[in-house]
Amino acid sequence: MKLSQFNFNLPEELIALYPADNRDESRLLVLNKKTKQIEHKLFKDIKDYFDEKDLMVFNDTKVFPARLYGNKEKTGARIEVFLLRELSKEQRLWDILVDPARKIRIGNKLYFGEDEDLVAEVIDNTTSRGRTLRFLINCDYPSFKEKIYKLGQTPLPTHIIKREVEDQDKDRYQTIYAKNEGAVAAPTAGLHFSRELLKRLEIIGVEFGYVTLHVGLGSFRDVDVEDLTKHKMDSEQIFITEELANLVNKTKQEKHKVCAVGTTVLRTLESAVTTTGYLKPFEGWTNKFLFPPADILVPDAMVSNFHLPKSTLMISVAAFAGYHELMNAYEVAIKEKYRFGTYGDAMLII
Repeated sequence: MKLSQFNFNLPEELIALYPADNRDESRLLVLNKKTKQIEHKLFKDIKDYFDEKDLMVFNDTKVFPARLYGNKEKTGARIEVFLLRELSKEQRLWDILVDPARKIRIGNKLYFGEDEDLVAEVIDNTTSRGRTLRFLINCDYPSFKEKIYKLGQTPLPTHIIKREVEDQDKDRYQTIYAKNEGAVAAPTAGLHFSRELLKRLEIIGVEFGYVTLHVGLGSFRDVDVEDLTKHKMDSEQIFITEELANLVNKTKQEKHKVCAVGTTVLRTLESAVTTTGYLKPFEGWTNKFLFPPADILVPDAMVSNFHLPKSTLMISVAAFAGYHELMNAYEVAIKEKYRFGTYGDAMLII
């Protein structure tokens, strides 16, 4: 498939800048892949589509405040630093992106906070925008992370960052079950689940399982090739426990539904599956890019947000839903004024 096939006209006013007042009261478009039928619901109605012993698989990664603003030594120039990945706890080394990149060289020092209570030095150039940064601080690791949390901002995606980061973003740009810190972007499909909704699903008898994929910026990077087979995803760290693999396989054997909550779960599950459709425990990295007509072997259902045109996220959903089915659903969503993007509405594909 070609990248241009995933382009569509998205009115800017449909890109959500703020979340719904309540997590589970965003709108929900339900797409039945087989019948092509589309229904319009609220997200909390998702419970009506699952039965006892069905399994929902969530990504329990936790977003940390990855966006820092500092000043360059001598010139005082304002520099944005985006913490991508921690390389060494002991040495306080991080992979970062800097903006504006042209102003930063190896050896430059950056100062963060009004009292300059956090100092870092650029020690390597890895790409045109990427750098390796060493924080120069003599304190224990918990104290260091405390400073990061104090000075860092919630790393809202670029289609939202046009507004100021607000206090509510710390809570709303995080799933309620976030546990394992390491993501620089939230697994957005999970943002719609409230504690009340999880309790209702639990009462029905729906089971919950968790994988971890630490979301990087690669999922949001523009695809710059027309031939999708030539697009290379950034590697992201994933964890699938033996307990989760057994639960997924048992659910499938007993002919119950396995629902992937979001593209990160879909990619994680499909990165560790045998040719016969069984899930294996796995700990490592994945750069799997799903696009039609991929054979999806593990989940039978999927929850997703409405993603922006030509994004890897949208393309991955099409791999599960089917290209024509998804494009039709998006056309309906635009007509019905569903909200798109990270803080937008959701769809359930069954």
